[in-house]
Amino acid sequence: MKKKRVVITGMGVVSCFGNDVDEFYDALLQGRSGVTSIEEFPCENYPTRFAAAIRPFEVGDYIDKKQARRVDPFIRYTMVAGKKALEQSGLGEEAFQSLHKNRCGILIGSGMGGMKTFSDGIETLLKEGYRRISPFFVPFIITNMGGALLAIDLGFTGPNYSISTACATSNYCIHSAAEHIRRGEADLMLCGGAEAPLTSIGLAGFVACKALSERNDEPHKASRPWDKNRDGFVMGEGAGVLVLESLEHALARGAPIMAEYLGGSMNCDAYHMTSPREDGSGVAECIRLALQDAGIAKEQVNYINAHATSTPVGDVCEILGIKKVFGDQMKNISINATKSMTGHCLGAAGGIEAIATIMAIKRGQIHPSINVEEPEEVMAGIDYVPHQPREKHVTAALSNSFGFGGHNSTLVFSPYHPEQRVE
Repeated sequence: MKKKRVVITGMGVVSCFGNDVDEFYDALLQGRSGVTSIEEFPCENYPTRFAAAIRPFEVGDYIDKKQARRVDPFIRYTMVAGKKALEQSGLGEEAFQSLHKNRCGILIGSGMGGMKTFSDGIETLLKEGYRRISPFFVPFIITNMGGALLAIDLGFTGPNYSISTACATSNYCIHSAAEHIRRGEADLMLCGGAEAPLTSIGLAGFVACKALSERNDEPHKASRPWDKNRDGFVMGEGAGVLVLESLEHALARGAPIMAEYLGGSMNCDAYHMTSPREDGSGVAECIRLALQDAGIAKEQVNYINAHATSTPVGDVCEILGIKKVFGDQMKNISINATKSMTGHCLGAAGGIEAIATIMAIKRGQIHPSINVEEPEEVMAGIDYVPHQPREKHVTAALSNSFGFGGHNSTLVFSPYHPEQRVE
Protein backbone atom coordinates (compact mmCIF):
# COMPACT_ATOMS: atom_id res chain seq x y z
CA MET A 1 0.00 0.00 0.00
CA LYS A 2 1.48 3.34 -1.06
CA LYS A 3 1.71 6.05 1.55
CA LYS A 4 -0.58 9.04 1.23
CA ARG A 5 0.96 12.45 0.67
CA VAL A 6 0.82 14.79 3.67
CA VAL A 7 0.54 18.59 3.48
CA ILE A 8 0.57 21.41 6.01
CA THR A 9 -2.59 23.52 5.86
CA GLY A 10 -2.40 25.51 9.10
CA MET A 11 0.00 26.68 11.79
CA GLY A 12 -0.51 28.07 15.28
CA VAL A 13 2.15 29.55 17.53
CA VAL A 14 2.45 30.87 21.06
CA SER A 15 5.82 32.55 21.45
CA CYS A 16 7.83 35.31 23.06
CA PHE A 17 7.00 37.27 19.89
CA GLY A 18 3.25 36.83 20.21
CA ASN A 19 0.61 34.42 18.95
CA ASP A 20 0.40 35.38 15.27
CA VAL A 21 2.47 33.29 12.84
CA ASP A 22 3.28 36.19 10.51
CA GLU A 23 4.25 38.51 13.37
CA PHE A 24 6.36 35.72 14.86
CA TYR A 25 8.25 35.20 11.60
CA ASP A 26 8.62 38.94 10.99
CA ALA A 27 10.38 39.21 14.37
CA LEU A 28 12.73 36.38 13.38
CA LEU A 29 13.51 38.02 10.04
CA GLN A 30 14.32 41.26 11.89
CA GLY A 31 16.81 39.39 14.09
CA ARG A 32 15.08 40.41 17.33
CA SER A 33 15.89 38.68 20.58
CA GLY A 34 12.97 37.63 22.77
CA VAL A 35 15.21 37.11 25.81
CA THR A 36 14.64 39.39 28.82
CA SER A 37 15.08 39.40 32.59
CA ILE A 38 12.74 37.08 34.48
CA GLU A 39 9.85 38.90 36.21
CA GLU A 40 7.58 35.92 36.88
CA PHE A 41 9.17 34.90 40.20
CA PRO A 42 12.03 36.05 42.46
CA CYS A 43 15.39 34.80 41.21
CA GLU A 44 17.86 37.45 42.40
CA ASN A 45 20.14 34.80 43.89
CA TYR A 46 20.14 32.48 40.87
CA PRO A 47 23.20 32.44 38.59
CA THR A 48 20.79 32.72 35.63
CA ARG A 49 18.10 35.40 35.80
CA PHE A 50 16.71 35.66 32.27
CA ALA A 51 14.61 33.70 29.76
CA ALA A 52 12.49 34.08 26.63
CA ALA A 53 9.21 34.49 28.49
CA ILE A 54 5.72 34.96 27.09
CA ARG A 55 4.21 38.15 28.41
CA PRO A 56 1.48 39.06 28.39
CA PHE A 57 -0.51 36.01 27.27
CA GLU A 58 -4.18 36.45 26.47
CA VAL A 59 -6.34 33.43 25.64
CA GLY A 60 -8.93 35.59 23.86
CA ASP A 61 -12.02 33.61 22.91
CA TYR A 62 -10.10 30.39 22.38
CA ILE A 63 -10.67 29.06 25.92
CA ASP A 64 -13.48 29.54 28.42
CA LYS A 65 -12.24 32.15 30.91
CA LYS A 66 -12.93 29.98 33.97
CA GLN A 67 -11.13 27.04 32.39
CA ALA A 68 -8.23 29.28 31.36
CA ARG A 69 -7.67 30.41 34.96
CA ARG A 70 -7.75 26.83 36.19
CA VAL A 71 -5.49 24.92 33.77
CA ASP A 72 -1.70 24.88 33.66
CA PRO A 73 -0.04 27.36 31.28
CA PHE A 74 1.22 24.56 28.99
CA ILE A 75 -2.41 23.51 28.46
CA ARG A 76 -3.42 27.11 27.67
CA TYR A 77 -0.60 27.32 25.13
CA THR A 78 -1.66 24.01 23.56
CA MET A 79 -5.29 24.99 23.16
CA VAL A 80 -4.65 28.47 21.78
CA ALA A 81 -1.98 27.33 19.31
CA GLY A 82 -4.11 24.37 18.22
CA LYS A 83 -7.23 26.43 17.60
CA LYS A 84 -5.29 29.17 15.82
CA ALA A 85 -3.77 26.51 13.54
CA LEU A 86 -7.25 25.25 12.64
CA GLU A 87 -8.37 28.83 12.05
CA GLN A 88 -5.48 29.42 9.64
CA SER A 89 -6.30 26.21 7.79
CA GLY A 90 -9.63 27.66 6.66
CA LEU A 91 -11.78 25.63 9.02
CA GLY A 92 -14.46 28.15 9.79
CA GLU A 93 -17.69 27.06 11.46
CA GLU A 94 -19.31 25.51 8.35
CA ALA A 95 -16.14 23.78 7.12
CA PHE A 96 -15.35 22.56 10.62
CA GLN A 97 -18.80 20.99 11.03
CA SER A 98 -18.32 19.04 7.79
CA LEU A 99 -15.22 17.24 9.13
CA HIS A 100 -15.48 13.57 10.00
CA LYS A 101 -14.34 13.98 13.61
CA ASN A 102 -13.47 10.27 13.95
CA ARG A 103 -10.88 10.85 11.20
CA CYS A 104 -9.33 13.83 13.01
CA GLY A 105 -6.73 13.42 15.76
CA ILE A 106 -4.35 15.29 18.03
CA LEU A 107 -0.75 14.50 18.88
CA ILE A 108 0.68 17.41 20.88
CA GLY A 109 3.35 16.58 23.45
CA SER A 110 5.25 18.29 26.23
CA GLY A 111 8.67 17.52 27.59
CA MET A 112 7.87 18.52 31.18
CA GLY A 113 4.08 18.93 31.42
CA GLY A 114 2.39 21.06 34.07
CA MET A 115 5.42 22.46 35.86
CA LYS A 116 3.56 25.37 37.49
CA THR A 117 0.75 23.12 38.69
CA PHE A 118 3.32 20.69 40.09
CA SER A 119 5.35 23.42 41.79
CA ASP A 120 2.27 25.09 43.28
CA GLY A 121 0.98 21.74 44.50
CA ILE A 122 4.20 20.89 46.31
CA GLU A 123 4.18 24.30 47.99
CA THR A 124 0.58 23.77 49.10
CA LEU A 125 1.41 20.31 50.44
CA LEU A 126 4.32 21.57 52.52
CA LYS A 127 2.51 24.64 53.87
CA GLU A 128 -1.10 23.48 54.24
CA GLY A 129 -1.15 19.69 54.02
CA TYR A 130 -2.53 17.14 51.60
CA ARG A 131 -6.18 18.08 52.13
CA ARG A 132 -5.56 21.41 50.35
CA ILE A 133 -4.20 19.82 47.16
CA SER A 134 -6.37 20.61 44.14
CA PRO A 135 -8.35 17.70 42.64
CA PHE A 136 -7.00 18.92 39.30
CA PHE A 137 -3.37 18.44 40.41
CA VAL A 138 -2.76 15.15 38.58
CA PRO A 139 -4.81 15.92 35.43
CA PHE A 140 -3.05 19.24 34.90
CA ILE A 141 0.52 17.97 35.29
CA ILE A 142 0.34 15.02 32.88
CA THR A 143 1.65 15.68 29.39
CA ASN A 144 -1.34 14.29 27.46
CA MET A 145 -3.90 16.64 28.97
CA GLY A 146 -3.34 19.56 26.58
CA GLY A 147 -4.29 17.42 23.60
CA ALA A 148 -7.06 15.69 25.56
CA LEU A 149 -8.80 18.93 26.55
CA LEU A 150 -8.38 20.28 23.04
CA ALA A 151 -10.06 17.15 21.67
CA ILE A 152 -12.92 17.54 24.15
CA ASP A 153 -13.45 21.11 22.91
CA LEU A 154 -13.25 20.13 19.23
CA GLY A 155 -14.91 16.73 19.32
CA PHE A 156 -11.96 15.04 17.57
CA THR A 157 -12.22 11.31 18.30
CA GLY A 158 -9.32 10.09 16.15
CA PRO A 159 -5.80 9.21 17.38
CA ASN A 160 -4.95 11.22 20.49
CA TYR A 161 -1.86 10.82 22.67
CA SER A 162 1.31 12.64 23.64
CA ILE A 163 4.95 11.75 23.17
CA SER A 164 7.52 13.08 25.63
CA THR A 165 11.12 12.88 24.46
CA ALA A 166 12.56 16.00 26.09
CA CYS A 167 13.63 18.59 23.50
CA ALA A 168 12.81 16.28 20.58
CA THR A 169 9.17 15.98 21.67
CA SER A 170 7.55 18.09 18.93
CA ASN A 171 9.40 16.40 16.10
CA TYR A 172 8.46 12.95 17.41
CA CYS A 173 4.83 14.08 17.58
CA ILE A 174 4.80 15.59 14.08
CA HIS A 175 6.45 12.52 12.55
CA SER A 176 4.09 10.14 14.33
CA ALA A 177 1.02 12.21 13.40
CA ALA A 178 2.07 12.19 9.75
CA GLU A 179 2.35 8.40 9.87
CA HIS A 180 -1.32 8.11 10.90
CA ILE A 181 -2.25 10.06 7.77
CA ARG A 182 0.19 8.25 5.49
CA ARG A 183 -1.25 4.90 6.56
CA GLY A 184 -4.82 6.08 5.97
CA GLU A 185 -5.80 6.06 9.66
CA ALA A 186 -6.65 9.78 9.79
CA ASP A 187 -7.48 12.61 7.40
CA LEU A 188 -6.33 15.49 9.62
CA MET A 189 -3.98 15.72 12.62
CA LEU A 190 -3.12 18.60 14.93
CA CYS A 191 0.44 18.03 16.07
CA GLY A 192 3.44 19.68 17.71
CA GLY A 193 4.44 20.56 21.25
CA ALA A 194 3.90 22.94 24.16
CA GLU A 195 6.03 23.87 27.17
CA ALA A 196 5.71 26.20 30.16
CA PRO A 197 8.81 25.50 32.28
CA LEU A 198 9.47 29.02 33.60
CA THR A 199 9.00 28.37 37.30
CA SER A 200 11.47 28.62 40.15
CA ILE A 201 11.93 24.83 40.25
CA GLY A 202 12.24 24.63 36.45
CA LEU A 203 14.97 27.25 36.41
CA ALA A 204 16.69 25.73 39.44
CA GLY A 205 16.73 22.29 37.83
CA PHE A 206 18.55 23.46 34.74
CA VAL A 207 20.87 25.62 36.84
CA ALA A 208 21.76 22.53 38.87
CA CYS A 209 22.84 20.59 35.78
CA LYS A 210 24.84 23.61 34.58
CA ALA A 211 23.03 23.79 31.26
CA LEU A 212 22.14 27.49 31.21
CA SER A 213 23.96 30.63 30.12
CA GLU A 214 24.86 33.04 32.91
CA ARG A 215 25.23 36.16 30.75
CA ASN A 216 23.01 38.26 33.03
CA ASP A 217 24.55 41.58 31.95
CA GLU A 218 23.51 41.02 28.31
CA PRO A 219 20.60 38.57 28.25
CA HIS A 220 19.69 39.42 24.65
CA LYS A 221 23.13 38.14 23.63
CA ALA A 222 23.08 35.04 25.81
CA SER A 223 21.73 32.59 23.22
CA ARG A 224 24.64 32.35 20.77
CA PRO A 225 24.74 29.05 18.88
CA TRP A 226 28.10 28.10 17.33
CA ASP A 227 29.84 31.08 18.94
CA LYS A 228 33.09 30.32 20.77
CA ASN A 229 31.92 32.33 23.78
CA ARG A 230 28.61 30.52 24.30
CA ASP A 231 28.09 29.27 27.84
CA GLY A 232 24.80 27.37 27.74
CA PHE A 233 21.25 27.65 26.48
CA VAL A 234 18.48 30.11 27.40
CA MET A 235 15.14 28.81 28.63
CA GLY A 236 12.10 29.61 26.49
CA GLU A 237 8.43 28.65 26.47
CA GLY A 238 5.49 28.45 24.12
CA ALA A 239 3.77 26.15 21.65
CA GLY A 240 3.99 25.30 17.97
CA VAL A 241 1.18 23.34 16.32
CA LEU A 242 0.69 22.22 12.70
CA VAL A 243 -2.40 21.05 10.87
CA LEU A 244 -1.39 18.05 8.78
CA GLU A 245 -3.80 16.64 6.20
CA SER A 246 -3.78 14.02 3.51
CA LEU A 247 -3.41 15.78 0.18
CA GLU A 248 -6.74 14.52 -1.15
CA HIS A 249 -8.57 15.69 1.99
CA ALA A 250 -6.99 19.15 1.75
CA LEU A 251 -7.80 19.45 -1.96
CA ALA A 252 -11.37 18.27 -1.47
CA ARG A 253 -12.12 21.07 0.99
CA GLY A 254 -10.07 23.73 -0.82
CA ALA A 255 -7.63 24.15 2.07
CA PRO A 256 -4.65 26.54 1.84
CA ILE A 257 -1.57 24.34 1.32
CA MET A 258 1.55 25.92 2.79
CA ALA A 259 4.12 23.16 2.30
CA GLU A 260 4.44 19.40 2.05
CA TYR A 261 5.72 17.00 4.69
CA LEU A 262 8.00 14.58 2.84
CA GLY A 263 9.16 12.39 5.70
CA GLY A 264 10.99 12.13 8.98
CA SER A 265 12.95 9.90 11.31
CA MET A 266 13.64 9.07 14.94
CA ASN A 267 16.63 7.32 16.50
CA CYS A 268 18.63 7.23 19.73
CA ASP A 269 22.29 7.85 20.52
CA ALA A 270 22.16 5.27 23.36
CA TYR A 271 25.17 7.05 24.77
CA HIS A 272 24.60 9.51 27.68
CA MET A 273 21.77 11.11 29.66
CA THR A 274 22.46 14.68 28.60
CA SER A 275 25.35 14.70 26.09
CA PRO A 276 25.13 13.68 22.43
CA ARG A 277 27.70 11.50 20.69
CA GLU A 278 30.48 14.01 20.11
CA ASP A 279 31.33 12.72 16.62
CA GLY A 280 27.80 13.47 15.43
CA SER A 281 27.19 9.89 14.28
CA GLY A 282 23.71 9.74 15.85
CA VAL A 283 22.73 12.98 14.12
CA ALA A 284 24.11 11.76 10.79
CA GLU A 285 22.19 8.49 10.93
CA CYS A 286 18.99 10.34 11.86
CA ILE A 287 19.34 12.64 8.83
CA ARG A 288 20.06 9.70 6.51
CA LEU A 289 16.94 7.91 7.74
CA ALA A 290 14.83 11.05 7.23
CA LEU A 291 16.05 11.50 3.65
CA GLN A 292 15.36 7.83 2.97
CA ASP A 293 11.84 8.13 4.36
CA ALA A 294 11.25 11.30 2.33
CA GLY A 295 12.46 9.60 -0.84
CA ILE A 296 14.75 12.45 -1.85
CA ALA A 297 18.46 12.76 -2.59
CA LYS A 298 20.65 14.83 -0.30
CA GLU A 299 21.35 17.18 -3.22
CA GLN A 300 17.74 18.41 -3.04
CA VAL A 301 18.23 19.86 0.45
CA ASN A 302 19.34 23.50 0.56
CA TYR A 303 18.14 24.64 4.01
CA ILE A 304 18.46 23.23 7.53
CA ASN A 305 16.82 24.67 10.62
CA ALA A 306 19.33 23.44 13.19
CA HIS A 307 18.69 22.31 16.77
CA ALA A 308 21.57 24.65 17.73
CA THR A 309 20.86 25.27 21.41
CA SER A 310 24.02 27.24 22.30
CA THR A 311 25.58 24.44 24.37
CA PRO A 312 29.32 23.76 24.06
CA VAL A 313 29.08 20.12 22.93
CA GLY A 314 25.70 19.98 21.18
CA ASP A 315 26.27 22.74 18.63
CA VAL A 316 29.46 21.25 17.25
CA CYS A 317 28.26 17.65 17.23
CA GLU A 318 25.20 18.59 15.15
CA ILE A 319 27.37 20.31 12.55
CA LEU A 320 29.74 17.32 12.43
CA GLY A 321 26.75 15.05 11.82
CA ILE A 322 25.40 17.28 9.07
CA LYS A 323 28.82 17.34 7.40
CA LYS A 324 29.02 13.54 7.51
CA VAL A 325 25.85 13.36 5.43
CA PHE A 326 26.20 16.25 3.01
CA GLY A 327 29.96 16.58 2.45
CA ASP A 328 30.67 18.88 -0.51
CA GLN A 329 26.95 19.65 -0.76
CA MET A 330 27.36 21.89 2.31
CA LYS A 331 28.30 24.81 0.08
CA ASN A 332 24.70 24.91 -1.20
CA ILE A 333 22.98 24.68 2.19
CA SER A 334 21.97 27.53 4.49
CA ILE A 335 21.78 26.60 8.19
CA ASN A 336 20.17 28.84 10.82
CA ALA A 337 19.37 28.82 14.54
CA THR A 338 15.90 29.93 15.63
CA LYS A 339 16.90 29.48 19.29
CA SER A 340 19.32 32.39 19.00
CA MET A 341 16.17 34.55 19.27
CA THR A 342 13.48 32.43 20.96
CA GLY A 343 15.68 30.62 23.45
CA HIS A 344 15.21 26.88 23.87
CA CYS A 345 11.52 26.07 24.19
CA LEU A 346 12.28 22.46 25.16
CA GLY A 347 9.36 20.20 24.15
CA ALA A 348 7.81 23.01 22.09
CA ALA A 349 11.04 23.83 20.21
CA GLY A 350 10.49 21.47 17.29
CA GLY A 351 6.94 22.70 16.68
CA ILE A 352 8.00 26.34 16.77
CA GLU A 353 10.97 25.62 14.50
CA ALA A 354 8.85 23.60 12.07
CA ILE A 355 6.75 26.75 11.70
CA ALA A 356 9.91 28.82 11.07
CA THR A 357 11.00 26.27 8.45
CA ILE A 358 7.64 26.29 6.68
CA MET A 359 7.54 30.10 6.73
CA ALA A 360 10.98 30.15 5.08
CA ILE A 361 9.55 27.93 2.33
CA LYS A 362 6.46 30.16 1.97
CA ARG A 363 8.24 33.50 2.05
CA GLY A 364 11.48 32.60 0.26
CA GLN A 365 13.32 34.25 3.15
CA ILE A 366 15.47 32.50 5.76
CA HIS A 367 15.80 34.22 9.11
CA PRO A 368 19.26 35.05 10.47
CA SER A 369 21.23 33.47 13.29
CA ILE A 370 22.06 36.25 15.74
CA ASN A 371 24.86 36.61 18.31
CA VAL A 372 27.36 34.51 16.32
CA GLU A 373 30.27 36.90 16.67
CA GLU A 374 33.21 34.48 16.79
CA PRO A 375 32.12 31.23 15.13
CA GLU A 376 33.72 27.88 15.88
CA GLU A 377 36.23 26.62 13.31
CA VAL A 378 33.79 23.87 12.33
CA MET A 379 31.56 26.59 10.84
CA ALA A 380 34.17 27.64 8.26
CA GLY A 381 32.62 27.71 4.80
CA ILE A 382 29.09 27.21 6.14
CA ASP A 383 26.32 29.73 5.45
CA TYR A 384 24.86 30.04 8.93
CA VAL A 385 22.93 33.17 7.84
CA PRO A 386 24.72 35.59 10.20
CA HIS A 387 22.92 38.74 11.38
CA GLN A 388 20.78 39.36 8.26
CA PRO A 389 18.01 37.33 6.58
CA ARG A 390 18.74 35.51 3.34
CA GLU A 391 16.57 35.47 0.22
CA LYS A 392 16.42 31.85 -0.92
CA HIS A 393 14.14 29.55 -2.85
CA VAL A 394 13.99 26.50 -0.60
CA THR A 395 13.86 23.24 -2.53
CA ALA A 396 13.78 20.94 0.50
CA ALA A 397 14.41 21.68 4.17
CA LEU A 398 15.34 19.74 7.28
CA SER A 399 14.31 20.64 10.83
CA ASN A 400 16.40 18.94 13.52
CA SER A 401 15.52 18.35 17.17
CA PHE A 402 17.50 16.39 19.75
CA GLY A 403 16.66 15.68 23.39
CA PHE A 404 18.18 14.55 26.68
CA GLY A 405 18.45 10.78 26.67
CA GLY A 406 19.92 10.74 23.16
CA HIS A 407 16.60 11.18 21.35
CA ASN A 408 17.07 12.45 17.79
CA SER A 409 14.50 13.42 15.16
CA THR A 410 14.66 15.07 11.74
CA LEU A 411 11.70 16.29 9.66
CA VAL A 412 11.77 17.00 5.91
CA PHE A 413 9.57 19.69 4.34
CA SER A 414 9.35 21.08 0.81
CA PRO A 415 7.22 23.42 -1.27
CA TYR A 416 3.99 21.79 -2.42
CA HIS A 417 4.13 20.77 -6.08
CA PRO A 418 0.59 19.96 -7.31
CA GLU A 419 1.84 18.34 -10.50
CA GLN A 420 3.14 15.34 -8.53
CA ARG A 421 0.88 12.32 -8.63
CA VAL A 422 -1.49 11.93 -5.72
CA GLU A 423 -0.99 8.50 -4.14
